[in-house]
Amino acid sequence: MIYLDNNATTAVAPEVRDAMAPFFCDEYFNPSSMYDAAKPVKHAVESARELIAQFLGASYTSELLFTSCATESLNAAIFGAIRANPERRHLITTAVEHPAVLEIGKELQREGFEVSFIGVDRQGNLNLGEFVRELRSDTLLVAIMHANNETGVVFPIERLSRVVKETDPSILFLCDATQSMTKIPIQLNGNFRNVDMLAFSGHKFHAPKGIGGLYLRRGTRCRTFLIGGHQELGRRGGTENVPYIIGMAKAVECAAGNHADDQKRIEYLRNKLENGIVQKISNVEVNGSGAERMPNTLNIAVHYIEGEGILYQLSALGICASSGSACTSGSLEPSHVLTAMGVPFTAKHGSVRFSLSRYTVESEIDFVLDKFPEIVARLRRLSPYWDQAANKPREPQHVVPNRTHSS
Repeated sequence: MIYLDNNATTAVAPEVRDAMAPFFCDEYFNPSSMYDAAKPVKHAVESARELIAQFLGASYTSELLFTSCATESLNAAIFGAIRANPERRHLITTAVEHPAVLEIGKELQREGFEVSFIGVDRQGNLNLGEFVRELRSDTLLVAIMHANNETGVVFPIERLSRVVKETDPSILFLCDATQSMTKIPIQLNGNFRNVDMLAFSGHKFHAPKGIGGLYLRRGTRCRTFLIGGHQELGRRGGTENVPYIIGMAKAVECAAGNHADDQKRIEYLRNKLENGIVQKISNVEVNGSGAERMPNTLNIAVHYIEGEGILYQLSALGICASSGSACTSGSLEPSHVLTAMGVPFTAKHGSVRFSLSRYTVESEIDFVLDKFPEIVARLRRLSPYWDQAANKPREPQHVVPNRTHSS
């Protein structure tokens, strides 16, 4: 199997699995318990918190909360901010956010909030003029992703958050760092110093599914979202998921130790895949090619065929990728991200995302480059929009309508 869908989820690293193992059996105690046997477990959780907080450049370890995933973190941040600041009822986000934010925005609109969805250009870059114009005196929160999960396009969070704070320091800035965590440098006391809240999920960087984090800068007005016990300083009720917390910290540690080398090698492989496809196949384009992108992500649009067909044939060869179209989820509607970017109809239905990881090797890229053009050629032979003999798109047919003349 060749796995190139790492923006969906990643394999748990062996080092992470080994670090987690003792806390399933030998060190199974509840970290909130008072007896001596539980103290090493509590210490392990706090050590994990400290490691991740330091990696992110947080000023205080207590600013980091453990959650079940980025979706929970984003819900906790947005609804917690709304509950703590009821006098403000305007939020700003983008038209290309992950559904974990986009659907919250739509739900808030149904509840009477005003939500501004900032557009993007053809390459996926945010419309900065529109963003600035939407900042208002009653704006409560700006929620913007660091890197897009479909295209890999990176938004200028440092600049955006600075503009927000210069406009009104009381506006909260939430960053969804789910895709960028461990891939792009984030320093909450440096380039992200104007970010108030930041969400991430462990399974995007070789930790297990079911563990995430939420950074809450000290002094940020945000009410408790998950009410229960005293855990997480009373900010998130529920017994801590100890093995997974330990695993996520180990994944961060591994990423930090090899970050520069890993990302350089991954970007080389991504570029090799991208250049090879563009050279070998006509009528393709790279979605987001004119913008800054994450080093591991390639979203390629193949004109005149359906992405669903490409994915099925890739899967038959043991190649795992995903589509830029929502057709794989049973919907006929194309990706909201590519639609917002203005990708033409002939391309957005045939867009495929390849996303690499530290475990991707060059021989896998070579295999895809060998097979992908064959798949495209095979599907184009079946396409009514493709002239197989001329190996180019068919010329549009102009049909003269029949006219019925009455006597």
